[in-house]
Amino acid sequence: MKPASLSLRIGLWVGLLGSVLMFLLVTLAYLALDHQLDARAARALEDKLGQLRHSLDVDPGLAGLPLLGHALKDQLMGHDNLSAVLLDPQHGQPPRFNSGPAANLATLDDLAGSGQPFSWSTEDGRRLLTGRILVKLRDGNSVRVFLSLDRRDDDALLGAFLRSALLAMPLLLLLIALGARLVAKRGLQPLRRFGKVASLVSTEDLSHRIPVQRLPRELGDAARALNLMLHRLDDGVQQLTQFSDDLAHELRSPISNLLGKAQVTLSRPRENAEYEAVLASGIEELERVTRIVSDMLFLAQVSHPKALLPREPVQLDEEVRKVAELFAFSAEEKALAIDIDGHGRVLGDRLMIQRAISNLLSNAIRHSPEGERIRVRVDADQEAVALQVENPGAGIAPQHLEHLFERFYRVDKGRSRADGGTGLGLAIVRSIMELHQGTARAESSEQGPTRFCLSFPPLPE
Repeated sequence: MKPASLSLRIGLWVGLLGSVLMFLLVTLAYLALDHQLDARAARALEDKLGQLRHSLDVDPGLAGLPLLGHALKDQLMGHDNLSAVLLDPQHGQPPRFNSGPAANLATLDDLAGSGQPFSWSTEDGRRLLTGRILVKLRDGNSVRVFLSLDRRDDDALLGAFLRSALLAMPLLLLLIALGARLVAKRGLQPLRRFGKVASLVSTEDLSHRIPVQRLPRELGDAARALNLMLHRLDDGVQQLTQFSDDLAHELRSPISNLLGKAQVTLSRPRENAEYEAVLASGIEELERVTRIVSDMLFLAQVSHPKALLPREPVQLDEEVRKVAELFAFSAEEKALAIDIDGHGRVLGDRLMIQRAISNLLSNAIRHSPEGERIRVRVDADQEAVALQVENPGAGIAPQHLEHLFERFYRVDKGRSRADGGTGLGLAIVRSIMELHQGTARAESSEQGPTRFCLSFPPLPE
């Protein structure tokens, strides 16, 4: 079964909500109208009872009541819904005056002389509102006055209102539902931009973006978030493509060298010394391939979630001294001195931190002139723990600094191949620092020196 559209669902829900609200509004209007009609009926009874009291106040007494009956009927003339009854204070006496059959004498005779108007119903179902007062005549006698208002007109008005509301409600609800669907369909029209862009995006083309002009605020925020996601994916795919190209290029060179030398060597018989030289050269190329594969595996390892990283307090200056001892022979070959100053502790993986320091020292030894000094300094404060490795070699132009930590990036490609670099050392350093929630940067000028700075978060107290 095909699911209903979002606009249809919104229309149905709005229609349902509208029906509930409509029912409540009709109920409140009905109750308000009934209350107003009751109040109007009570005021009408009060006014008419005041007129009857005034007429009785000028009457000489019980003897004049028969003559007063015509005046009372004149006051009630034109009010077909009103009927008046005058009774003696003693119960069981015949009425002194009765203007019509609307009043039930037995019911009225049981009531006291004065009180609030009361509502009651006749045997045929008509609602009546009766007001009563006790009037004292001039001759000292009293008479009970009952004035009843027939509420059939009010009931007819309430019934007509209720019937009209019930007849109009389905049509109004249908109009509300249709209007809500049209409004929702128009309001959701900008979502078509999302679908259009989604249909165009692919791994071959991630350049499409969602236009954010004239979008509602909620959809605008979502569009900007999706555009940012697409931008990151585009950057990631481009980096992955570039990395794949660089990796293929790096592996192609040693493999081509191995294949070419093997083919040339086997093209004719040669002396044992030539075979040994070819094998030695092949071993060097294979060692280079091994280093590239090892570095790639390490980069894949440090790409795991940070929660998998074992952390322990690491004395940074001690680790620098340990790594410097491993490079002592390489430094002596070029008559280089390694100065270590400062101290600081960080929280992280000891082996990975050693790997980052090793890559920086190896890079510094590789690019330092003979007889110079490599300076390593550790500084710690409340904001960060910094490790700086400075070599006095040739400087690096500013346009290269921001790319130094990219995979397979080389400032001098010829020199890097000659000294055995794989182009992954600084990329590994940056990945290790990101894993430790730190940063790595390079500082240099064209005249030198070149300084690599690692910044670790301070050790928690």
